[in-house]
Amino acid sequence: MTSALSPALALLQAPPAAGGTPSYAPLLFQFGLIFVIFYFLIIRPQEKQRKRHEEALKNLRRGDRVVTAGGLIGEVVHIKETMQDGKPASSMDDEVTIKSGESRFINERGRIAKIVSATGETSVAPKGKRDEATSGG
Repeated sequence: MTSALSPALALLQAPPAAGGTPSYAPLLFQFGLIFVIFYFLIIRPQEKQRKRHEEALKNLRRGDRVVTAGGLIGEVVHIKETMQDGKPASSMDDEVTIKSGESRFINERGRIAKIVSATGETSVAPKGKRDEATSGG
């Protein structure tokens, strides 16, 4: 059975260094390899997803349908930027007024879990078809 890991296995089976003291090189190699695997399989994809989510929240506009961290689904009615010492504070602290059914509530921008549909993506039918359907004929 020949594999790409055979050089690594040879290092693990190497005899201890001269003088009887154990060599920690194979152990450090294993820890390094585990860290690299974790980085590319777990840490890096999460960072990319977090950046995409923050970018989507920064581009949040009136009319977007959102889901809050509490699970409420609604439409963005108003966004009020928070000010701190006369300067805009973190955009994740902005107050977003959301309409859900007959109720309106204020939520922090950073507490929005997901944007269901943006205002530019809400068209269901092509424009010509939609005009015919709404004109009644």
